[in-house]
Amino acid sequence: MSTIYDFTAERMDGSSQAFSEYKDKVLLIVNTASKCGFTPQFEGLESLYQQYKDQGLVVIGFPCNQFGSQDPGSNDEIGAFCQKNYGVSFPMMAKIDVNGADAHPIYDWLKDQKGGLLTDGIKWNFTKFLIDSKGQVIDRYAPTTKPDAIKKDIEQALTNK
Repeated sequence: MSTIYDFTAERMDGSSQAFSEYKDKVLLIVNTASKCGFTPQFEGLESLYQQYKDQGLVVIGFPCNQFGSQDPGSNDEIGAFCQKNYGVSFPMMAKIDVNGADAHPIYDWLKDQKGGLLTDGIKWNFTKFLIDSKGQVIDRYAPTTKPDAIKKDIEQALTNK
C-alpha cells in the first residue's frame, strides 16, 4: 500500500470508511483513549478540527485499549463519552489495536512510514500522525505533544495542498 487512500476502517457506527474519500485533505490521525492522562487532548484536537476543517483538515480518532486498558468501553460508550465531555465532532473509527499481530493495517502502514524515537511501535495513547493532501505521512508526534504544538505543521500542509 502506497498511500493512506489505499485503506478502509470501520467507523464507530459500524459502517465502512474508505480513506480514498479523504483525497486532497490533510489528515491528523490519533490513537485515543477515554481514561488516559492525555484524554484532555480531545479538546485541543476538536479545536484544531474546528479551526481548520474548512481549509481541508480532517482529524480522525482511533480508540485503542492496548495501553493500560484505558479505553475499555464499547464503541457506543466511547463515542458518547467523547461527544459529551469534549464535544468531539471529528470522525471517530471503531476501537482497534495499533500494535501486535492484530494491529489495524492502517497503523502498520503508519509505523512503517514514520518510526518512533526509540521504537517503531506506538508507545502510548495520543500518538499523532500528520498526513499530507497526497496521502503521505509528513510527521509523527509523541503523546506528550499537545495539539496546539502541531498548528504550524498543519498550516504548512494546508498551504502545500
